Amino acid sequence: MALRLGDDAPDFTAETTQGRIRFHEWIGDGWAILFSHPKDFTPVCTTELGYMAGLKKEFDKRNTKIIGLSVDSVGDHERWSKDIEETQGHKINYPLIGDPDLKVAKLYDMIHPNASGSAKERTAQDNLTVRSVFVIGPDKKVKLMLTYPMSTGRNFDEVLRVLDSIQLTAKHKVATPVNWKSGEDVIIVPAVSDEEAKTRYPGGWKAAKPYLRIVPQPK
Repeated sequence: MALRLGDDAPDFTAETTQGRIRFHEWIGDGWAILFSHPKDFTPVCTTELGYMAGLKKEFDKRNTKIIGLSVDSVGDHERWSKDIEETQGHKINYPLIGDPDLKVAKLYDMIHPNASGSAKERTAQDNLTVRSVFVIGPDKKVKLMLTYPMSTGRNFDEVLRVLDSIQLTAKHKVATPVNWKSGEDVIIVPAVSDEEAKTRYPGGWKAAKPYLRIVPQPK
């Protein structure tokens, strides 16, 4: 079945470079980012995994765990991790899920449900759609899905920006405008009446239109 925003993130048990995990249990009461790769020892993914290791402290500040997945064995992941540290300057400091049987890839609708064959038999091109990012909330529901082509490295600074927005809007009745960054003005959502808005924002707001009410970002 297709996975959509707002759906429960499928739970699973898998081997990782940091031991066996039950996904929902591993997430705990915080947030999580699951990002996937079609094959170990591929160039674009090597740069991505290293960059995420460098960003881990930023995700930690946001009570967010990060976990990678690649359609190969944990043993291959461990060997690949050495190349990543050597070439990218960051040691992998988060778990990498081994998915040689495509179990998680299929569970998260990242690959055709009839895909088959062992990881060793399959090429990166066979697994090209396993290039997704999922943001999962404390309620274990999918908050964001992004899928990139193999030739284009993902922008994980953008994932961090979106996470800031999702966490802010989960707490306050606001939305974030185009290209918003943390600390900038936000939009009062239409579901909040002017009467309620006066209570929430006694300092008032700027209204370009009745439905476009701009206020400073709430703390």
